[in-house]
Amino acid sequence: MVFMGDRATLLETGRFVQRRVHRPDNAMNAAFGGVAAEKNETTDTPEKSDTPEIIKATETAETAGCAATVESTEFTENTGSAGADGSTGTVGATQTSGSTESEESAENEARHRRAADAGDTASMSVLGALLLRRGDLDGAEPYLRGATADGDRAAANNLGVLLHQRGYVDDAAGWWRIAAVAGSAAAAHALGRHYRERGDEPGAEYWLRQSAEQGHALGAYALADLLEHRSDVGAERWLRAAAEQGHREAAYRLARMLDRNAADEPHDAFGRPGLGPGVGERPGVGRSAVRRDDGPVAGPATGRVGEAEQWYRQAAARGHRRAALHLGAILEQRGEPKEAGRWYLVSAKAGEARAACALGFLLRDAGDEESAAVWWLRAAQDGDGNAANALGALHAARGEQQTAERWYRAAMDAGDVNGAYNLGLLCAAQDRTPQAEQWYRRAAYAGHREAANALAVLLLQAGDATGAEPWFSKAAEAGSVDAAFNLGILYAGRDEDRAALVWYERAAAAGHTEAALQVGMALLHQGEEQEAERHLRCAAGGGSAEAAFRLAGVLDSRQPPPGPPALGESMPAKTECEEWYERAAEQGHRRAQVRVGMLAAARGDVDSAARWYREAAEAGSRNGAFNLGLLLAREGSEREAALWWSRAANDGHGRAALRLALLAARRGELAEGQRWCARAVELGPAEVAERAARLREALHQELTA
Repeated sequence: MVFMGDRATLLETGRFVQRRVHRPDNAMNAAFGGVAAEKNETTDTPEKSDTPEIIKATETAETAGCAATVESTEFTENTGSAGADGSTGTVGATQTSGSTESEESAENEARHRRAADAGDTASMSVLGALLLRRGDLDGAEPYLRGATADGDRAAANNLGVLLHQRGYVDDAAGWWRIAAVAGSAAAAHALGRHYRERGDEPGAEYWLRQSAEQGHALGAYALADLLEHRSDVGAERWLRAAAEQGHREAAYRLARMLDRNAADEPHDAFGRPGLGPGVGERPGVGRSAVRRDDGPVAGPATGRVGEAEQWYRQAAARGHRRAALHLGAILEQRGEPKEAGRWYLVSAKAGEARAACALGFLLRDAGDEESAAVWWLRAAQDGDGNAANALGALHAARGEQQTAERWYRAAMDAGDVNGAYNLGLLCAAQDRTPQAEQWYRRAAYAGHREAANALAVLLLQAGDATGAEPWFSKAAEAGSVDAAFNLGILYAGRDEDRAALVWYERAAAAGHTEAALQVGMALLHQGEEQEAERHLRCAAGGGSAEAAFRLAGVLDSRQPPPGPPALGESMPAKTECEEWYERAAEQGHRRAQVRVGMLAAARGDVDSAARWYREAAEAGSRNGAFNLGLLLAREGSEREAALWWSRAANDGHGRAALRLALLAARRGELAEGQRWCARAVELGPAEVAERAARLREALHQELTA
C-alpha cells in the first residue's frame, strides 16, 4: 500500500517542518501488521459526541468511524470500517480469539513501536493512534508529533484529538485545519463541529460540507443536523447519505423526518390512538407507546411512510432503542402484535420506558396480565407516567384502592396529567366528591379536556349550572366530544334550541351516537327528512335503539302497510323498515317491540307477533299488553287476555278498560262492567270514552230495570 500520497499532500501546504525520515526495510515491513480493535457495544448513543474521532493512518480509514470512539490503527488491505453508530468493526483478513488474539495484538504493537522508534512515519502514526485510543496521551503525543512533522495527515487529525482532550481547543482546531486542507474528511468534520460550537455556522457548514462531500458519514450527519436546525430542505439529502453508510442515528432521524412529511399528507398517514382509553381501559390510561411530540405516524407500506419504516428497521437492527420503539408502534398499528412485541422488547431491554409500557399493553391484550404488570412496573419505576396510570387502573380493578391511588400519584409526579384525572375518577367512585372535584380541577387547569368535562358534570349535579358551563365550553373547544354533547343538553334545558343544535352537530360530526340522534330528531321536527335520515342512520349504526326506532318510523311512513298474504301465497320478505324495528326491539326498545309484533301479525306470523307483544308487555308496555290480549282473545284464550287487559288498563290504557267492560257485560257482571266503563271514559281517547259512556248507560238501565 502506498502512503506517500498523504504525506505529499501535507508537505505541499508548506505548513510542516520537514525532518529526516529513516525507512529501513524492517520498519516498512512492520507497517503492515494488524491490531484487532475491540468492538465498542453501545446502546442508543446520541452520536453527537464532543470527542473527535481518532482516525487510522490510511487514506481510506479517514472516512469512517464515530466521534465517540477510537478506531483501530493497523494497515491491511482488508481494513474494516468502523460503524458510524458508535461501534467499531473488527479489522484484518482473519480474526483470532482469547489469548491468541491478545498475544498477536501485543506482537503487532511491539513491531510498530520498533519501526516508529526507528523513524518510520507510518508506524509512528499507527502507534500514536493506538496509544491515544488506549488513553495514553503522554505516550501518544511524541509519536503523533513526529508523524505530523513528516506530513502524515491522519497523525495531524489525531494530534488535534489529543490536544482537544487536554483542553487545548484552539490548538486542536489548528491541526484539524491543516489535516482538513490536506483532504482529511475526519478532520473537516471535527473542524466543522468546532466552528458550530463556537457559533460560527457559516464556517461550520463549509467544513462539514467538505467532509460530507468526501463521503464521511459523520460529516454528512453533522451537516444534516446543522441544516435541519435552520429548517433547510437539504437536511434530508445528507441524513440519507449518512444513513446509507450505516449511521443509525441518521437512519432514525431520517425516518422521523419522513414521518413528519407523511403526516402533512392526510391521504398517506394516520395517527395512533391518542391518550384516550382503549377497550377495557380506565379513562386516562392511554395505549400510546410514544409521547405526543415523539409519536410515530404509521401507514401503508408504500411511499414515504413505508420508507420511514425501512429506516426505523435499519436503525433498530443496529441497536437504536427509540427506532425499535417506533417500529414496534408501526407494526402494532398495522395489526402485527407479535412482531411489534419483539421490537418493543428489544427497546425495553435497552432501557426505553415507553417501550416497556407499550409491551405491557400488548401482554395485557393477550391475556397475560401478570407479565404486563411486570413491564408496567419497570416502566413506571423509570418515570413513565402512562405505565404508572396503567398500574393504577390494574389495582383499582382489583379493588386495591390505596395502591391504585399511590400509582396515580406517581403518574402525576412523572408529569402525566392523566394521574390527576384518574385520582378524580377514583375519588368519585368512592363518593369522595370534594376530593374528586379537587383532582378534576387540577387536571382541568393543566389542560385535560376530559377532566374539565368531568368537573362540569360534577358541578352540574351539585346544581351549579353557571359554574359548569365554562368548563363544558373549555372541554368542548379542546375537542371533548362528550363535553360538546353535554353542552348541547345544557342549552336544550334552557330552551336555547338553536345553540343546543350547534353543539349536538359538532358532537355528531365526531361520531357521538346520542348527539346524532338529537340532531336527527331536531331535523325531523323541522321537516328536513332526508338530512334527518342520514343522522339517524349514523346513530342507529352506532347502537342507539331509539335512533333505530326513529329511522324505522321514517322509512315506515314512506310505504303502505303490508296486508295479510293471500291463500297459498308465501310470507313477504321483511322490509328494511322492519329490520330496523327489529334491531331496536332486540335492544329492548318497547315501542319497537310492539311495532314489530304488529308487522308480524299483519303478515300472519302470529307466533312472532305474540313473542314480541309479550316481551314488550313484560317490560311494562301497556300497548304490548293490550295487543297481546287481543291476540290471545282471538286464539280463544279469553281468560289470559283479560289478565293482560287488566294490566294495560291499570297502566292507563283506555281501550283495554273498554274491552274489560264488554267482557264483564257478556258474562253478566254488570257492576264490574260499569266500573271498567267509568275507567275507559276517564282514560279516553274520545271515541273510546263515547262508546264506554253509552255502554255504561245501557248497563245502568239493565241494573235498574
